[in-house]
Amino acid sequence: MENRNPLLRGNIQPMQNHDFMYQVIWHGRGGQGVVVASQILAESAYLQGFKGVTSAPTFGPERRGAPVTASTKISTAPIRTFAQIDHADCAVVLDPTLIKSVDIWVTLKEGGMVIMNAPVAEDYETAANPGLKVAVIDAAGIALKHHLMREGAPIVNTPLLGAFARATGLVTMEYLEMGLKWKLSGTVAETNIAALRAAYAETRLLF
Repeated sequence: MENRNPLLRGNIQPMQNHDFMYQVIWHGRGGQGVVVASQILAESAYLQGFKGVTSAPTFGPERRGAPVTASTKISTAPIRTFAQIDHADCAVVLDPTLIKSVDIWVTLKEGGMVIMNAPVAEDYETAANPGLKVAVIDAAGIALKHHLMREGAPIVNTPLLGAFARATGLVTMEYLEMGLKWKLSGTVAETNIAALRAAYAETRLLF
């Protein structure tokens, strides 16, 4: 069974005052499920026992294919500040082509983590953020294998939730599956859970 205490997982550290907040920014395109992924992660963290969780989109062009971001905050204490995230602990990138048009790295803290939907482990630029941790997952391939499609395009948000669990150890698979069942139902939920598990197993950690 997975350790349910994220502060004992070895890769997440509490703040000096013993309160702990982990901030995630999601980068994708309209129609890829960026906001839904942020909501599921927040709900899963709440079910796991975190006292403070928030999920929020960043408002802007919402047309299909346009760059979209959302944020998730997860805290051991109630969250009393609801400002947008300036520098996240983790960036989850649903569309790797965004690297060419969006400065992903500037949204991260020094030494933060980026989780990338990518079929192969490329030499991603980290010079702007020394010590950056990178995890990659062929989320599109997993989505296609499990028939997670919308209008002919793979839906990669669920596989990237599995990659998040593997890379950070913050929210366990048990609670992510519960979060998926909170948002989805029936065979749709089961299909997404299968994709979640496959992504967890196949995530490659480049650190």
